[in-house]
Amino acid sequence: MKRVFKTRHFSRWMRKTDLIDSALCDAVTEMSQGLIDADLGGGVVKKRIGLAGRGKRGGARTLVATNKGGRWFFVYGFEKNDRANIADDELEALRDIAEQLLARTGRQLDEAVEDGSLQEICHDNKNQG
Repeated sequence: MKRVFKTRHFSRWMRKTDLIDSALCDAVTEMSQGLIDADLGGGVVKKRIGLAGRGKRGGARTLVATNKGGRWFFVYGFEKNDRANIADDELEALRDIAEQLLARTGRQLDEAVEDGSLQEICHDNKNQG
């Protein structure tokens, strides 16, 4: 079963862009097939996502905590025209966040959705028809 989440911080950032949840779900489908822009280590990957009228090249950069299987957490985003990349200390903090998120049990994830710290945006249960 594949579960995809976004953090509260990421959700706030998304409101300033033209990015929508379905684009994130499409990005996870691409990443599941190996189409990752960069593996930054420590469970963090970078994925470009196109914005309306700008495509992927001029669009958003997202940083995703993942085990590259059943769990995907959109944790940070920025537009290419706002900044080129993230600093080393920011990446280290994101790796720590990734470790914490990926260690959570299914029940802990459900509780985080209930309290609003995570929002589940799509999931794929292969046992469903």
